Order: sequence, then structure tokens, then C-alpha cells
Amino acid sequence: MRILFVKTSSLGDVVHHCPAVTDMRGYSRSAVIDWVVEEPFADIAAMHPAINRVIPVNVRRWRSQIALPATWTQVRKFDRELRAQTYDLVIDTQGLLKSALIAWRARGSRHGFDSQSAREAVASRFYDKTHRVSRQLHAVERNRALTAQAFGTRPIGICNYGVIAPPGSPLAVPEGYCVLLSMTSRIDKLWPDDHWAALVRALAGLGRESVLPWGNKTEQARSRRIADIAGSGVVPRRMSIGEVASLMARSAGVFGVDTGLAHLAVALGVRSIGIFCGTDPRLTGLYGQKNAVNVGGKGLVPSATNALQAFMALI
Repeated sequence: MRILFVKTSSLGDVVHHCPAVTDMRGYSRSAVIDWVVEEPFADIAAMHPAINRVIPVNVRRWRSQIALPATWTQVRKFDRELRAQTYDLVIDTQGLLKSALIAWRARGSRHGFDSQSAREAVASRFYDKTHRVSRQLHAVERNRALTAQAFGTRPIGICNYGVIAPPGSPLAVPEGYCVLLSMTSRIDKLWPDDHWAALVRALAGLGRESVLPWGNKTEQARSRRIADIAGSGVVPRRMSIGEVASLMARSAGVFGVDTGLAHLAVALGVRSIGIFCGTDPRLTGLYGQKNAVNVGGKGLVPSATNALQAFMALI
């Protein structure tokens, strides 16, 4: 049996899809599973040992460069790669028009959310078979439920992300360090710098170094600012997603705002504290592991003490 999953973005959504891949491997041990995902997040899909082939797509870049001849050359190349294989099941767990169009171009029986369940109702028109999945479920369980229905069964057992971090450590830091993820895509999700600095100082008092990764210049400046305020902390070079995964996998714990890398920490089985300020963690919070805890919520900014206490309770 050959399976194609379509879950293109964003980082957190891609991580949330991994348990569905694990489930599919459980349904069919011999299944050959491919995954269409946005190129920046291809490393995440590749961390799951059940994935046979990662098919990168660049919808975000293509949209911004739609008039360039090179863009259309890339689109045609992707389409040829997508259609080179016929699948028994094509499952779009994204539920957006862009992902539905990708599923529609693939060869095979196309499955997705129905119009009441999809994030964009129009997406349901491009599937051969649609499925009703509650929008009140956590994102992980929505992916699992859709995958199970497409296979003709129901989710089996507990959530298992199944991902494995790349080997090696990208940074030389003392054992027992913690990773602090201060970066996120929305301003309302940010935690105040002085809260981060207070957490860095508290961890230093426990003999734990804080490492503050970053992905762009704004995030780098924030990490440096936090370290300067705290008088402690390591701001490393820019690292790839795979390198950050390796760094987190070997840490004593990860503290992160509502960002995809925090969800990846959970998937890797690391002690993880989700710090929520502008979103509700009930539907998209850190999920599926006993050593993952969410603090705060929409309009409820947790203190550094709240975050540290949650971490200490897991040790």
C-alpha cells in the first residue's frame, strides 16, 4: 500500500501531523508513506522513520515570485514529481485550498475534511471522499481522526509522535542546560523580555545554562537583549531546524512561547513548558506527553515563577 500525506505548513502544524504518520504505520506495517511539505519544514518530516520520501513544495515562495519564469519551471518540476507515483490513499490533513489543490493533482483516492471540518470549506470540493472531524479536538487528534477515517478505522492507542532528532550536538554547552524559545510569528504571543530574563537568572541560580536560539535578525536581537538583561545565557549562531532539534533533544528542558519549535520539543520527548500569552492552549497547546505543561493562556501572561515551578514539577 502507498500513502501520500499532504501537510505543508507551518512548523507547528507539521509537527502535529507526525502522530498520524505513526498511526498509519501501525495500520499497515508495509505501507510506503510519502509526505508533501513546505521546503523549510522538510527536516521535520524526514525525522520520522516511517517516511519513505519527502516531497518539498514551495507555495509560499512561488506566490511571492509568481511572475518569474523560474517559478513556473519549479512548479512543473514539482507537479511531475508529485504525479510520478500512484497512491492508494492521498490524505490532506491541512484542509486549506492550497493543500487541497496539491492533493487534487496527486494520483490516487483523495481524502480530506468535509466542508464543516476544513479550515477553508472550499477545500472539500477537491477530494474524492470527505470526512467529518470535530473542530473542537486538538490539532493532533484532528489529524489522527482524519487519517483513521481515510483508512477505514479509528485512532489506536495514545499519541506517539515517532520523530527522532538528528545525531550529534551543534553546540558545546555544559550538561543540564535549558533551551529558551522566545521567538514566535505574532506579537501577541511574545513573552516580555524581563520575564525571560528573570527565568534565565533563576535557571542560572540552579546551575543551568540557558541557550536562546534565533532564526532571523529580530529574533537574534531579542535573544541578545534577554541575555544582556539577565547577565547570563548563550546566544548561539543561527542553526537549522535539525540542529535546534538536536540541541533540544539533549537538553534538560525547553521553555517556549506558542511556536512550532516548542511543539517539536514535545515530539522529541523533552521536558517542555509552553508559555501562552495570546492564544488558548486547549486546541493548539503542547500536547501528548506527560512531561509537557502549558502555563498562561489568551490574555493571561504567566510569570517567570509560574514557568519555573512548572518545570521543577517535572524533574
